[in-house]
Amino acid sequence: QVQLVESGGGLVQAGGSLRLSCAASRRTFATYAMGWIRQAPGKEREFVAAISWGGDTTYYSNSVKGRFTISRDNGKNTVYLQMNSLKPEDTAVYYCAAREVSAIDVIFEYEYDYWGQGTQVTVSS
Repeated sequence: QVQLVESGGGLVQAGGSLRLSCAASRRTFATYAMGWIRQAPGKEREFVAAISWGGDTTYYSNSVKGRFTISRDNGKNTVYLQMNSLKPEDTAVYYCAAREVSAIDVIFEYEYDYWGQGTQVTVSS
């Protein structure tokens, strides 16, 4: 079992930045592929970004590419999502997710086994 706790959400004006963090409980965090998925009110969940176990492989949705950066610190059992140039359409609950893998470069969009409780990001116009 892995417990994931997100933090760093809040209210920001359009054009601003936020940095989300996701702390994992497992000491074997380094063997988990990680991702961020968001869900806006009344909408389906949307893949945002993913990062491989080793951190060398990343993948972004077209809607955030060039504005968001996913990274991880395996020594701190934490994955980050740096969000710049935020837009009102980025408003959503952001979820951190994890899946144990055996290959260092594997990533996923939605196929995760563990999910956090989410953190609200609100971008005002």
